[in-house]
Amino acid sequence: MVPKKLFFTKGVGKHKERLTSFELALRDAGIASQNLVRVSSIFPPRCKIITRKEGQSLLNHGEVVFAVIAENSTREAHRLCVSSIGVAIPADKDTYGYLSEHHSFGETEDQAGEYAEELAAEMLATTLDVDFDPDKSWDEKKEIYRISNKIVRTSNITQSAVGDKRGLWTTTIAAAVLILDED
Repeated sequence: MVPKKLFFTKGVGKHKERLTSFELALRDAGIASQNLVRVSSIFPPRCKIITRKEGQSLLNHGEVVFAVIAENSTREAHRLCVSSIGVAIPADKDTYGYLSEHHSFGETEDQAGEYAEELAAEMLATTLDVDFDPDKSWDEKKEIYRISNKIVRTSNITQSAVGDKRGLWTTTIAAAVLILDED
């Protein structure tokens, strides 16, 4: 059961009920009709990142689907909430990488996305014995990772939203959806 493909998605939902706002965020992300099982944060070896559209076409209604999900909610008017998934992919395709979940309040999408990306990269760097100073800036660490030739790529998908001014629940999600082999 090692996933062969993965796609990223994100969404926002607003409703007077928290659960319904979550459901609406899942609908916005295009993954509401699946039974989602949250898993920890390993990017499988030899896994191919595909588009959201391609990934959704491989899913069936009611299917049990594994996903790494970041979720956040607020009922406070005008409060900024954000959810982000970061990914760090090793240069060696036979080695696993990392996904990270981050959710916070008051951060911009860029801030939260960079943080999630940095989390994933640091987790991968420690497993690959890349020597780095955790107190350095993200830009300085990215350069060390690049020079090491052990981490080939990092990225993120991030969703932010401002709390509804009428006090409705506002939910953000970001997800990495894992697709098992079709065979």
